[in-house]
Parts: sequence; C-alpha cells; structure tokens
Amino acid sequence: MPDFDPRSTAFLADPYPAYAELRARGRVHYYEPSDQWLVPHHADVSALLRDRRLGRSYGHRFSHEEFGKTAPPSGHEPFHELNDHGMLELEPPDHTRIRRLVSKAFTPRTVEQLKPYVRRLAAELVEGLVERGGGDLLESVAEPLPVAVIAEMLGVPEADRPLLRPWSAAIVGMYELNPSEETARRAVVASQEFSAYLRELISVRRERPGEDLISGLIAAHDHGEKLTEAEMVATCALLLNAGHEATVNATVNGWYALFRHPGQLAALRADRSLLPTAVEELMRYDTPLQLFERWVLDPVEIGGTTVPRGAEVALLFGSANRDPAVFADPDGLDLSRRDNPHISFSAGIHYCIGAPLARIELAASMAAVLELAPGLRPAAEPVRKPNFVIRGLEGLPVAV
Repeated sequence: MPDFDPRSTAFLADPYPAYAELRARGRVHYYEPSDQWLVPHHADVSALLRDRRLGRSYGHRFSHEEFGKTAPPSGHEPFHELNDHGMLELEPPDHTRIRRLVSKAFTPRTVEQLKPYVRRLAAELVEGLVERGGGDLLESVAEPLPVAVIAEMLGVPEADRPLLRPWSAAIVGMYELNPSEETARRAVVASQEFSAYLRELISVRRERPGEDLISGLIAAHDHGEKLTEAEMVATCALLLNAGHEATVNATVNGWYALFRHPGQLAALRADRSLLPTAVEELMRYDTPLQLFERWVLDPVEIGGTTVPRGAEVALLFGSANRDPAVFADPDGLDLSRRDNPHISFSAGIHYCIGAPLARIELAASMAAVLELAPGLRPAAEPVRKPNFVIRGLEGLPVAV
C-alpha cells in the first residue's frame, strides 16, 4: 500500500486519495508497520463499532499472555492508570456501570443549560480577535472556547485552566500510531501531574460540593454503586481531553475547508439557517479523529478475510466519511447535505457522550465568527500537525 503512509508529509496533508485506493482494493488490509488491519468502508466501520467480538480492551477476558501481547513497560504505568480506567477504554460490565453513573451527572439538561454561556464566551473570543485585527484562530477562538466550557462544567478554577491544554496534548500523543519513547515520557509526566491535580480538586469538592460536574460525579449512585476515585479521576481526564481535542480540531479543519471552498462559505454567510447541516458536513469532510482502534476478542470475518483473535483493527473514520457507497459526491463539500450519517462521533456503546456539547460549541463559534467577523479570511497558509490519528493544524492565521 504505497500511498497509505502515515509518516509521509504528503499523506498527512491529504490522506483521502489513499483512502479511496484502499476502498477500491478491498474491505480489509493488513498494514505491517503498525501491525493493524485497516478497515476503510463505512458499512464495515459502522458494523464493527457495534460488534461485541471486538473491544477497546481485552483485559476483561484475557491476560496479556493469553492474548499474545506484552504488558506495557512499567515506566508507562501512570499513563495507563489514568487512561485505562476511563470508560472509553473499558468494556462491559465496567463500561456499562461507569457510563450509567457519569450519565447521571452529564445530562442533556446540564448540556442545554450551558448554551447561553457558550454563546457569550464565543462572542467575547471573536470580539477579541476582531479588536486585534486578526491573528491565530486556533489560539484565539478554537482552543479557549471548549477548554473553558468543559472546565466550567467540571468546576476547574479559571486560574488553573491554562494547565489543561498542555496536559491533554501530551497525553493524546499516545493515541498516535507507534508513539515514540519521548512521546510516552511526556504523556507519563502529564498523567502524573494531571492525576494529582484532579485528586486534589475532587478532595475539595468532597468537602465543599457545588453545582459542578465533579460534585455530580461524587454524588452519583446507582443501586448502591458509585465511582471509585481512580474511575472519577479517569472520567474527569477523559471529559477534559475528549471534551476539547476534537472540537478544537474540528473548528480549524472546518474553517480551513471553508476557505478552500469560497462558494460554500459565501452560501453560509448568506444563509445562517445552513449552520446545523454545516457543522455536520464539516465534521464529515475533514474528520478530526481519523482512526479508532479495536482489539479482536473473537475471530471476525470481513469481506472473506478472517481477522484472528489478538489482532488489532484500525477503523478508518476519515475513509468511512468519504465512502461513495453512502455519500453522494463524497469528496465535495456540501453544507446543505441532509443525508449525512457520518461517524465522526463513533457509534455503539462508545458513542461520544459529549457529542451534543461539541455540536453546541461548534455552532456557537461559527455563528459568532459569521456575525462579528463577516470578512474573516486566511492570512497565511497553515501548517498541518504531523499527526495522523488526531487530525488538526498547528494554527490558522486569519485576517478580519
């Protein structure tokens, strides 16, 4: 597969032609550099996200030895202690219990009540960008908005919020293919610091409960069950990391796509009623999370190929979201697209619990830009981050 090369600058700039080639060649492909089976078609990705023969983890059924794997290095333990207790990495029954308890605090009503705050903050951030005559849309709007919103939900004091993004960036580096030892070292340090911070914050909320999400997690009970402290720390970290990483990248990827499709941007400026479908289409068109991994717990057949137990499949969200079997003109950007079953928020039991909040944030920031910076335009060609799994830009220089 010469065109599929996540180490290549050309591939990272535009992976979609390589995805088209993968889809044309078949339904599953073994990729030796990462020891994974690549799944590029929408129907297969969607089905496998719901298939219980696959799992985010395997420890609930097998030891490392039984599964043919080596235990992670002991030096990586702080990262795994934080990461592996989160519901994203768990399977039933632990996943079911934790998600049920988290849902008691993270309710649709809680999210809906945030709308005025999100809209007000988005407007303030865009106003600041306009007053400065432009700048980096990522630093000025895309990043501070979701960080502030999830921190507000959790009850993180405003003075501490600058700590969150660097911790998150270091930790999610471990989600890339074949992370380096230096990446692991940074993730371990960030995990230690982040965990210590969250434990202290949880301790304070136990003594002085508030209206925040951490207080809600502490109070959440279900038939006598409650979250352990390790589960609470992991849940808070997951909500903070997942609660802004995708939104930050969806925002800058989306505006970059609009700049390269001036006709679509003009249509959106002329008709704000397109905003809901525009948010969905921009999430589809340049997906912020390109790949989601699953372990094969029991052999599974894909297109006549049996993928054995112990293998890892790489579900290519970016490819699935450009599949012509599902999307008309998949490589075209159509902000009025109605039939849009993209899987950018995953599917099945691990469907993103924060998807409603992400949609509110994306719509609010876009609406604020359209209203307060109607002439927003690129000021320079952005640099893409050298990442594959989490797709984004180093920054997006704009003028107003």
